[in-house]
Amino acid sequence: MATATATATPVVAESRVGKRPLPLPSGVEIKVDGRKVSVKGPKGQLERMFPATVAIELKDKVITVRMKEDTRTAKQDQGLTRALLGGMVEGAAKGYNVSLDLVGVGYRAEVKGQQLTLSLGLSHQVQHTLDKSISAKVEIIDEGGIKKPRLHLASHDKAILGQTAARIRSYRPPEPYKGKGVRYTGEKVRQKAGKSGGKK
Repeated sequence: MATATATATPVVAESRVGKRPLPLPSGVEIKVDGRKVSVKGPKGQLERMFPATVAIELKDKVITVRMKEDTRTAKQDQGLTRALLGGMVEGAAKGYNVSLDLVGVGYRAEVKGQQLTLSLGLSHQVQHTLDKSISAKVEIIDEGGIKKPRLHLASHDKAILGQTAARIRSYRPPEPYKGKGVRYTGEKVRQKAGKSGGKK
């Protein structure tokens, strides 16, 4: 009688991104308390909870993330955790910046404290309260003789900054015919040809 051969359990390889060590820049401090990690630096402080499938270790100013389970989920969490930690460290050390251009006649932006007021050709002004982690300023730029407001946003929190910029853009997204609206600086808007008049 043939003897059954034991099947070896497949080993899940570590995430290519997740296994890379993350050195701490000068001036940045990190505290690991189980699943909770706090990062503090010149630009601000961030705190986040991470999945239980990974372990975060700090040794000699270098962070490493290892899998606690030999599963596909742990591998995915390892890569995600490493990416999020990298964003936290970068934000605390240097911060992030996003700029938005307001394209349209009479379009304006004004910042007072954390209150942003936008005039975007609507029947009313848009009032947007900025998160306390975000700083903002308005610059008038001249491109080819055409002046337009440029809104600069800065924060140590990459996620909140991205959400805020997307929300402001959503108030008046660029329309495809004349390109009027709010767009990210450098964003290319594919414009459509206007409807041609009927032949006489």
